[in-house]
Amino acid sequence: MSEIHHETVFFTGRVQGVGFRYTALQVAKEFEVSGWVKNLADGRVQLEAEGAPSTVKAFVVALEERMHGYIRKTERKSAKRVPQFAGFDIR
Repeated sequence: MSEIHHETVFFTGRVQGVGFRYTALQVAKEFEVSGWVKNLADGRVQLEAEGAPSTVKAFVVALEERMHGYIRKTERKSAKRVPQFAGFDIR
């Protein structure tokens, strides 16, 4: 199986209890991406997304724009790997 672009993104700020994960799910429906989003115990939100590099980037940018008043910091790590997700969900 061929490799796909994958990003792990950590959002810091007031990102829990404000509908962030639900918004990520809704934004994901606008893009051909798969993965998941979840709250972390330290108050951050973790996003895992895979798809075409430009599509994943556009998805993360769209989510940042939609939630810009809540995000203080975004940390992104990208890699190529075998696809691991089908669909997009909240964990």
